[in-house]
Amino acid sequence: MNFDYDLIVIGAGSGGVRSARIAASYGKKVAIFESSEVGGTCVIRGCVPKKLLVYASGFIKTFKAASAFGWDVPPACFSWKKLIANKDAEIKRLNTIYLSLLKNSAVELIQHHAKFVDQNTVEAAGKKYTAQRILISTGSTPFFPDIKGIHHAISSNEALSLKELPKEMTIMGAGYIAVEFACIFNALGVKVNLVYRGDKILRGFDEDVRNFAQEAYIKNGINVITQANVLEIKKSKDCYDLLLDSDMCLKNQEVVLCATGRVANTDNLGLEHLGITLKYNGQIQVNEEQNCGIESVFAVGDVCNSDNLTPVAIKEGHLLMDRWYGQGTTYIEYDYLPSTVFSQPEIANCGYTEDQAREHFGDVVVFKSQFRAMKYAMTDIHDQTLMKLIVQKESDLVVGCHIVGADAGEIIQGFAVAIKQGIRKKDLNKCIGIHPTSAEELVTMR
Repeated sequence: MNFDYDLIVIGAGSGGVRSARIAASYGKKVAIFESSEVGGTCVIRGCVPKKLLVYASGFIKTFKAASAFGWDVPPACFSWKKLIANKDAEIKRLNTIYLSLLKNSAVELIQHHAKFVDQNTVEAAGKKYTAQRILISTGSTPFFPDIKGIHHAISSNEALSLKELPKEMTIMGAGYIAVEFACIFNALGVKVNLVYRGDKILRGFDEDVRNFAQEAYIKNGINVITQANVLEIKKSKDCYDLLLDSDMCLKNQEVVLCATGRVANTDNLGLEHLGITLKYNGQIQVNEEQNCGIESVFAVGDVCNSDNLTPVAIKEGHLLMDRWYGQGTTYIEYDYLPSTVFSQPEIANCGYTEDQAREHFGDVVVFKSQFRAMKYAMTDIHDQTLMKLIVQKESDLVVGCHIVGADAGEIIQGFAVAIKQGIRKKDLNKCIGIHPTSAEELVTMR
């Protein structure tokens, strides 16, 4: 059978764009479909713009600390509108780069929504396109719980482009997205309420990290309300009142941000025509080959896995194309994935939590250190840093590393390489630390 393309990619996010470009580099004819901006969640409405806002919110602490180091800093004047305008310009620049990458790779970009007709055919804007293989890389989208008045809430997408900085807001949820935005807005002077149904924020993280972070957020001024569900959101003039099941009512909230998780973008793809199995959250079930159970249909990234990380989507797609078209034999490895929560303080981790390590390995040895970073020694800022290593007792292998504090993400990257390669605690002990740094603590803990 003659096909229009060797490969059709649905979704031009990080995973889709990388897959398309690598396939094209092997001389394959590739088309990629995207109904929104090229770049996906990470570049357009996720990691990148959020990190820019994180940087903006961090300057306040820098201004506060500067005087202790001899700087006479005049009162700072912040403009939310200027920040958002500059952020938008940067995102537009990155979008242009992504468009150029596709063009220079000879990938055909079709800017329409595509849905399946059969396992080798998609339809977009009334036209049908065929390919030997079709790759789904449509990512994920914010989840909104089914409660009365939820249509008044915004998602993280809209939070990145608010026209005005609110005086008070409520954030529903306490995962990494929720706490990141809570810290951004809190640092910029917004009164933030963080409402979560569980007894402690950041479910799934190490218990010491959860306790330490929650205490730090509260000290920084975030009103953390746990063991509470939002039952209803009522519009009240230009604000909103939130009724909680803990007999509490949060009145006059200018913004309600729903950050209660994400679901896969699998609606309206025509997957029902193929009989593809979906998980409870809409994600596609795939095997080791990224195959969806249909010979010619595959998926990478957030649409099919629980590790919702941009580098994971990119690596999955790249290695898959190498195996298809370049005689590659390498598969992605999901163990010891490093990740960072860009909150204040920053949280980074690699490997197992203490509870997971005890369950998986049995006996473990835990090393912990808590200290005030030298950067704040002469200031009235009393932020603490937490570092924690989890070591399998029998083998001496480091199986978990957790950091809460300034530059945690930058620190974890190097240690993640070592942990992935099987570093032992005695190997860390042999290392000479760089003094004075926070990172040296990880090679001096006893």
